[in-house]
Amino acid sequence: MTEESNEELARFRRQWREEVTARTKAGLSTQHTSLRLEARQSSRAKSDQSIRVPPAPSIVYDSKTDAEVEASEGHDPAYHDLEDKDERRRLGEHGAGVHPSNDHLTEPQSALEHYEKAVERENQGSLGDSLTHYRKAYRLDAKVDQIYKNKHFPPSSNASKPTNPNPSNAAVTVPNPAHHSLHGPPATNASHLIASFASDILTGAAPPTEGSPSPPCPIAFVPFEVLIEILLRTATLDVAAYGRLSLVCKRLAYLVSTEDRIWKRVCSGSEFGFAAMHYCFACHLDGTPLVPPFPTPTDPSTLLSQLTLSPLTPPPIPSLTLIHPYPTYAHLFQHHPRLRFNGCYISTVNYTRPGASSSTQISWNTPVHIVTYYRYLRFLRNGSCISLLTTTEPADVVPYLLPEHLHAAHSGNLPSSVMRHALRGRWRLSGSPFETLSDEIRVADLDTMPLSPVSKTYAVAEERGEKELPGNLYVETEGPDAKYTYSMQLALRSASNRVGATRNNKLVWRGFWSYNRLTDDWAEFGLRNDRAFFWSRVRSWGLGA
Repeated sequence: MTEESNEELARFRRQWREEVTARTKAGLSTQHTSLRLEARQSSRAKSDQSIRVPPAPSIVYDSKTDAEVEASEGHDPAYHDLEDKDERRRLGEHGAGVHPSNDHLTEPQSALEHYEKAVERENQGSLGDSLTHYRKAYRLDAKVDQIYKNKHFPPSSNASKPTNPNPSNAAVTVPNPAHHSLHGPPATNASHLIASFASDILTGAAPPTEGSPSPPCPIAFVPFEVLIEILLRTATLDVAAYGRLSLVCKRLAYLVSTEDRIWKRVCSGSEFGFAAMHYCFACHLDGTPLVPPFPTPTDPSTLLSQLTLSPLTPPPIPSLTLIHPYPTYAHLFQHHPRLRFNGCYISTVNYTRPGASSSTQISWNTPVHIVTYYRYLRFLRNGSCISLLTTTEPADVVPYLLPEHLHAAHSGNLPSSVMRHALRGRWRLSGSPFETLSDEIRVADLDTMPLSPVSKTYAVAEERGEKELPGNLYVETEGPDAKYTYSMQLALRSASNRVGATRNNKLVWRGFWSYNRLTDDWAEFGLRNDRAFFWSRVRSWGLGA
């Protein structure tokens, strides 16, 4: 009996050991499988988060770097160059040797690439395409927005300041530890910093290697008067290049910031300054110049002297003096309202409208259409302008936004056919920085077209001796036919209020009217969906026509 119980006990022990061994092996295999799955998922996540070169954009804007640097404007533009796509089309290049017609070959693959493409298209105003890429990105990875945020906006870039400047609760006599910054010395006032450069001299670059001679620096031996003349000619040719000279060395930074003679020449000149602005209409709607009426002379010699003068010769520019609240000419050039001729103003409008379901399909949802269209305004130096309303994107419109394309004989197959509906017009600004306007200039403002309701208000204020508010822009263009004329009032603003940002690069709406020549009636357009215009530089236009 005892032997049988011992055998059963031994058998039970063997079975228990086999079960324990089998369970241990099964747990180890399960653990290895889970580790493999986790490693596979982590490698996949890392591949999605890896930095990839995004596909070359179809529209390249120059919004920052080459906007006219005014005093210290470093660039923005924001804005952006718009003729690059047309240049690539001519050269047969797009990105890495891909023609614009083969953009489908560079379609994004990962969730992060779709998200970056969606952000790019949204910034360009194409909400339909951006929604498509957003949907694809979230289908591939539900947390793609966090990946995008970690890549482009890492936490280190948003380091928060300590909430308690005195965490140790030390006594008043103990120095506050908040004064000991971890990011270097406190910022110095820019004017004091520039003033400290006054005694610096132009020096050449350091020797490339120890014991070798220094590279030559001929400009260091140029007399001061000649150096000022070089800077003056640079500023009249390209004020942006003149502003970038302040990045060369401390001496040039001091001269660019404090040499008021150069900034006065820039302000009073017609290249970039206020002499090119028109504070009254200078031409008709078709672009033909307005000729001021001459008084009827009684002396034939006086008539002969007037006939020898060209009526198209502009009157002399009044002297430009500093006005309140501009302490320097650089500040006047940067902040006083003025238009730009080396680019165009673009307004991107997006709105939604309900659609209709198809009668042949069964659907529980009603479609919603996203409508996108663009308004273009280009101002010319002779007082005329070009206005265009179209659904074509800027890269396909800006290369043809030229006066020579303002005609009706456009073929439907040519790229310039986008200018088929372009309208001629004219413009004027308010708030002249000059002391007075001569009577000859004011008389040119008289025209057969009556004033718009807002213009009448300012005309009455002017009769009372009140001046117009500076920064208002009045634009009159042709209508869809000869019976109508359009009148727009806009205001010059800045897209950003941060220090050093580009100024006067935004046009906000004040009013939009239609005038009926036959019935002498004004009708106002609603501006519920319209958005502001933003300036974009076009390098191929140079200083502007």
